[in-house]
Amino acid sequence: MDETTAPHDQRTRSRPDAAPSTPRTRPNRSRWWRITVLVAGVLTVLLTLNTVSVLTQTANASGEQIVRIPGGDIHVVQDGPPDAPTVVLLHGLGGSTTWWDPVLPALRDLHVVRVDLLGHGGSAKPADGYGIAEQARRVGTALDRLGVRRATVVGHSTGGAVATSLAEQRRDLVGAIALIDSGPRLDAYIGDSFVGNLVTTPVVGELIWRLRTDNTIRDALSTAFTRKVQIPDQIIADIRGMTYRSLTTTDEASSAYLKERPIPDRLAGLGLPTLVIFGSQDRRWQPSSAQDYRRVPHARIEILEGVGHTPMFEDPDATGALLHGFAVETAPR
Repeated sequence: MDETTAPHDQRTRSRPDAAPSTPRTRPNRSRWWRITVLVAGVLTVLLTLNTVSVLTQTANASGEQIVRIPGGDIHVVQDGPPDAPTVVLLHGLGGSTTWWDPVLPALRDLHVVRVDLLGHGGSAKPADGYGIAEQARRVGTALDRLGVRRATVVGHSTGGAVATSLAEQRRDLVGAIALIDSGPRLDAYIGDSFVGNLVTTPVVGELIWRLRTDNTIRDALSTAFTRKVQIPDQIIADIRGMTYRSLTTTDEASSAYLKERPIPDRLAGLGLPTLVIFGSQDRRWQPSSAQDYRRVPHARIEILEGVGHTPMFEDPDATGALLHGFAVETAPR
């Protein structure tokens, strides 16, 4: 062998042992890519199935007193003397008859009718029927079935929109109206909690709803209170019993109602005795927006200092006293 060719031959023979590693890594990269695509596909299918499942859930009405109404039965609770002046209490979004428990002692000598709006509490939870005008018509029908001829109607938050719509539709039924922290217009809305905002996000919201826990619900309720209050377990249970569609569609309907026309403008021409109660520290609606109700002739506006969005729990004594005095004052003679 020529000495000048030996190194070249040695280098040539060593090439198989020194081959680049790149070709061997390509199959690994391809395999991981296929796994990633497969996992993403499976997750997409699962999320899609969950979204469809959550959006199509429905439930029947339950409770001691159910008013049968085509398209969705309504759960009601009655307290007090049947022959006394009637006060109708309508809760807000995600609420139920339980939200009024703290003010019942102050109203004990009145005929109190608490109504679970469609999709809430013990009422039916169908696929549709959550428009504010539809909710109001259903409340009116339920009261007719109960034999109520004239009432002071009280609404909290979104319930105030339903109470206003009922007054627009049924001047024969609504003798006076009281609104508790009901936002007068859409641009007065401050916002919801972080969890509350996520719940209304497509796909993500449906997943959160599926995985919701009691703690998740309590986090979502954080902006509903400013003072520290004990949230009853029944409130949590009532929210857990809702369907995703009944919650989000009612929310959308409330926004649409306010966007169409502010509540004070709707009430201004009705000529009804009007009481507005607002917490000075409301974290969902601008407290200053309560002054919008001055456009309603002879409206009485009461601001509760240091109170948030839910005066019934944060200051039940003052709230109950205001509602009682107003109901007695405006009762039919």
